[in-house]
Formats: sequence, structure tokens, C-alpha cells
Amino acid sequence: MPPSDVPPTHPRYLSLLTRERIVAGVERGVTSLHGLIAHGRGEAFDYLLGECTHSFAQRAIAAAAAALQSARHPVISVNGNACALAAADLVALAQATGARLEVNIFHTSPAREQAIRTMLLEAGALDVLMPGQTHAIAHIDHNRKWVHPEGILIADVVCVPLEDGDRCEALVKNGKQVITIDLNPLSRTARTAQITIVDNLTRCLPLLVEAALEAAVVRPPSMPWDNQAALAEAEAMMRAPRQA
Repeated sequence: MPPSDVPPTHPRYLSLLTRERIVAGVERGVTSLHGLIAHGRGEAFDYLLGECTHSFAQRAIAAAAAALQSARHPVISVNGNACALAAADLVALAQATGARLEVNIFHTSPAREQAIRTMLLEAGALDVLMPGQTHAIAHIDHNRKWVHPEGILIADVVCVPLEDGDRCEALVKNGKQVITIDLNPLSRTARTAQITIVDNLTRCLPLLVEAALEAAVVRPPSMPWDNQAALAEAEAMMRAPRQA
């Protein structure tokens, strides 16, 4: 966590610290400049959520934990923003579920891919899969089609925080069950994934790790999940009039 002059008493303390993580990610070569724009857009939706985790997100977290624990070959796909914001939590989720971590970014950059891998290893990951130029998923034409043959290529469940809509669609068309974390319930990613957690990544990942550890003991079957109903609930909450 980069040092900050923001006091904990500041009303925007957590939000400003999160911004610093993204900026530090850019400075370290983990996050692209384009990622700054994406983060700002998500932050606007978090304002509409009241910057808290709602019941529809909590239910989605439970469904995601059950899906990851019942998967034969789960994979967590990591881009620059996700790594900069929550590397340690992503590693913890992989350890709690037995999922593989795989680096996958939109803007082609071998140096940035390696920077993400290094950050995950520093956060405690024992192994991080990297995309090559030999294996690709179908239905997508840009850099994010490239995958590792022991990771996303053969995964049955893929957790893709902060995902691109076209890749989410491609993963589904390739027969993957997709779990995503997206603050915008109207996005193509949120509406394409089978399980969408409408919440802030840094707020919900620790809850997902906790739920996954509990599911590892209880071993619940994959639960029925109506993703569109949950998205409608999130949208309705965001549109609801606010008290002055």
C-alpha cells in the first residue's frame, strides 16, 4: 500500500486509498493508463451503491463461492486493475478454492504481464500462469484470446473481476461458467456472466474468500442463481430516490 497523506478521518478515506493503489499500479507498470479511466467509471457506480455491500451482492458471493468450490478446474483471470487493487485477496481466493491464477490483459504488453505476475508472487502466489501465443479461445480477435493450456483453455469455471464485455461473451461461448465482479449492473459483462457480484472489488473479495473457505467445509452443491433478477435488484437500488 503506498504511503498516504489522507487521514483516516477523511470522509473519502477508503476511496482515496483505492485511487492510490491504482496510481501505484500505473507507476509500477501493472496497470495501464486506460485502467485509470475504467476505475473512475466504476467509482461513480459505487457512489450509487452507497459504497456498501448489499444483500444482492452477498447472495451472489455465496453463489460464486459454491460454484468455485464445485468446479473441476477453476481459474481466476487477473488483469492490471484487479492486481493493483487486490493482489493479496486474489491469491487468498485462489488458495481457498484451489483455482489457478492466470494473467490476461487487453493492451498487449509482455512487460506489464510480467509485472502483474511478479506482484502476485510477492503477494504469496506459488504459481501464476501466463498467456502464450500457442493457445487461444474462440470468438475473440484481440490479445485477450491468448490463454495458457493448463488454465483458462481447459477451465470449467472462470472468475474474471473487472472484465471486458467481449471477452466475457467469448468465455461463455467457449462453454465456461463465468463469475465476474462489476459495479455496473448494466454492463455487457454483468449481463453476460452467469454470476455477477455487483460490488466494489476491494470490498467484496475478502467476503468471497471467507465464503469460499466456509463452502470448502460445507461443500454445498452449486445453488440455483437468477443473475438477471439480481442485476435488476441492483439497478433498482441505484435508481431509488436518495434522502436529502
